[in-house]
Amino acid sequence: MPADLNDYFNKRKKNDNNQGGGNKPNFDFKMPDFKGFGKFSPFIYVGLAIIFILVLARPFVAISSGHVGIRSTLGKYDLKPLDPGFHFFMPGLQKVFVVDTRVRIINYTSGEDRGEVANAANSGIIRKNSISVLDARNLPVSIDITVQYKLNQSTAPTTIATYGFAWENKIIDPVVRDVVRSVTGQYTAEELPLKRNEIASSIANQIREDIESIKGRPVDLLAVQLREIILPDKIKDQIERVQIAKQEAERTKYEVERANQEALKKAALAEGTAKAIIIEAQGRADAVKVEADAEAYANKEIAKSLDSNILSLKQIQTQAKFNEALKENKDAKIFLTPGGAVPNIWVDTKDKAKQSAISE
Repeated sequence: MPADLNDYFNKRKKNDNNQGGGNKPNFDFKMPDFKGFGKFSPFIYVGLAIIFILVLARPFVAISSGHVGIRSTLGKYDLKPLDPGFHFFMPGLQKVFVVDTRVRIINYTSGEDRGEVANAANSGIIRKNSISVLDARNLPVSIDITVQYKLNQSTAPTTIATYGFAWENKIIDPVVRDVVRSVTGQYTAEELPLKRNEIASSIANQIREDIESIKGRPVDLLAVQLREIILPDKIKDQIERVQIAKQEAERTKYEVERANQEALKKAALAEGTAKAIIIEAQGRADAVKVEADAEAYANKEIAKSLDSNILSLKQIQTQAKFNEALKENKDAKIFLTPGGAVPNIWVDTKDKAKQSAISE
């Protein structure tokens, strides 16, 4: 290394040593001695202990809307429910159970409509298999039904204490199955579709009556809906055949009624035509009679007006006509009858087979 560079570094090192690190940063750190919180130390320690206990034991619960809390002290349920809000309890001695009081549904259904079984605690919907029943002839039938209900908030602690948290399976489910089987068993399978509304009304009324008669009214029943009646295949085929036969009978009845109407129409038309002909003939007869009466009346009046002078005049006029005829047929003979009572007779003597009579 050159001498000038050595001198530079030597001087730099000497200057750093002489400065004693005046401008050199000092990274040495010493922990200060902790002498406590002074006179407030006991209170602070107690506060920290309380916070630690609260975090560890969690002696509180927050109840949201649509739920109630049931407090248990040494295993005994308090009869008064805890309303939605923030509540404290004593850990180790007490517990708080949160129960859903919102509307809940049980769907008794089958097939693809069942889907996946819902979590009742989260969705409030329970899906169960269709209710199998026997009709009046002991034929198997399945009923799909939906029941809407909710837990009675005011009696929730008593309900849980009596039936437990599976209260739905002990209150709702047995009643629904028993009523459906009892009502449906009164009808035959063929009658079930025809009397659907009557059956649905009977089931709903009976379930409501049974639920409301339970001591303490643990459940508020909201609605019961009969969704479907599932019949055996042979019953379906039989009902279909009956329906087809009824439709055919209705069609035949309609055709007969239509034919009767057509016959009545034709009969009425014929009767009208006959009456028209009768009326027309009667009119013609009346006209002839009137004409005859008129002619008779005229002849009668004419007869009244005839005397000997008029008859003589008529005879002279007739004789004149014969005289005119004799000019053309000189061989004819005329027999004259006196008095004009009998007509004069013209006889053609040239042709004995031909005779003619002229009368006036």
